[in-house]
Amino acid sequence: MKKVNNFTTGQIYESVIRKERRGEYLGKTVQVIPHITNEIQDYIYRGAEGADVALVEIGGTVGDIESLPFLEAARQLSLRAGRKSAAFVHLTLVPYIASAGELKTKPTQHSVQKLREIGISPNALLCRADRPIPADERAKISLFSNVEEQAVISVWDVDTIYKVPQVLHDQGLDEIILEALGIEAPPADLSMWTKLIHALENPKHEVTIGMVGKYVDLTESYKSLTEALRHAGIHTESRVNIEYLDSEDIETKGCKHLAKYDAILVPGGFGKRGVEGKIMAARYARENNIPYLGICLGMQVALIEYARHMAGMANANSTEFDPDTDQPVVALINEWQNHDGKVEKRDERSDLGGTMRLGAQTCAVNPGTLAAEIYGSVVTERHRHRYEANNHYLSRVEAAGLIVSARTPTEDLCEIMELPRSVHQWYMGVQYHPEFKSTPRTGHPLFISFIKAALAHKAAAGSALAANTAEPVLQGDAA
Repeated sequence: MKKVNNFTTGQIYESVIRKERRGEYLGKTVQVIPHITNEIQDYIYRGAEGADVALVEIGGTVGDIESLPFLEAARQLSLRAGRKSAAFVHLTLVPYIASAGELKTKPTQHSVQKLREIGISPNALLCRADRPIPADERAKISLFSNVEEQAVISVWDVDTIYKVPQVLHDQGLDEIILEALGIEAPPADLSMWTKLIHALENPKHEVTIGMVGKYVDLTESYKSLTEALRHAGIHTESRVNIEYLDSEDIETKGCKHLAKYDAILVPGGFGKRGVEGKIMAARYARENNIPYLGICLGMQVALIEYARHMAGMANANSTEFDPDTDQPVVALINEWQNHDGKVEKRDERSDLGGTMRLGAQTCAVNPGTLAAEIYGSVVTERHRHRYEANNHYLSRVEAAGLIVSARTPTEDLCEIMELPRSVHQWYMGVQYHPEFKSTPRTGHPLFISFIKAALAHKAAAGSALAANTAEPVLQGDAA
């Protein structure tokens, strides 16, 4: 997936306005149809370039004004593409009314009705409900929506999203789409998903990760990260339990409760709130030899903590949190080169979104490091941040024992930092977002290594506890 594979309303309107300013419409009045809808279609074709089949998802709710231009563009695109070149799958809600004890199909009926008013007749309906939809209700939906009964697919709540492919396959959705597109294909092989589900449901081990963040009231904020940890659990035959900890609570209550976790993870974030709690968590993990993984901001707080307590920089901070700090170990850099060679520039007045270091970047990994054990000689990961480790102070931190195990080749920016294995069993911070590249099929080497470290820590803690609680041998009992 690349930048062209995702676009929003704002991008479409901005592109159309720029074209109008350049005179590409020859003075014509810019209208939703055809200018906006044509632009949407152009973006779709651009994102689908080189693919045999493009899967295009349109968000929003049918009938809302926000999605109307996109749905109209989809209708036009299917008309231009021709017969057997487009298929429509509509996702609808079938709510269960507990007080009445029944499923209600009216929302689905009306949603399909609004879609057909636009000129789109769905080839299949995916009907979301908290339980399987009975055959008589599916027949009713089919009758009122003019969709064949076998194409009314029941999609009920399952305990893991990785069961959904089998649920859809068992009801023939893949065959319906293939027929609509005139594609002949061999039978689907879902054996990989079967193996993944078996590993997920039959773990041999169990670990508990403490995730110290600031958005814990909305844990969906960490969805990619949560799934990456579960992927690692699948590939280590482990059940990964995640407890979300508010970093602001750590600021007021301290860190002692962190001792019960098998590993600590500090994810990314923006802004000053809760940062000191994250710094405290990083210090606790370092001083108590608990496996630690810091991602993006999580790496930066680990660097700040180490600079304060190990490198003699008591005022170390990030200019994001304290613009006037006299020891800015984390700060904005003025310019950098992105993945396509373009030089980007920024300062504290720049737009937040437009000046982030985004996308994949490749750099060499220093041999003999934990990072090299995980990645080998090269790492390529995706980024999404503004602030960087300040090279002006890194040498002092390295002299105090911290290892910078990977840097960008052009700007010499810190990508990975870690503690030596002789000092700490597993302590690493990364500036990028590895969760973006994790998949259930293969997992991700960084998260797999992290979960293995958590398992080793749990085993060592269990052995130490057993040794301490063993019944003492009396001297008179000795042989």
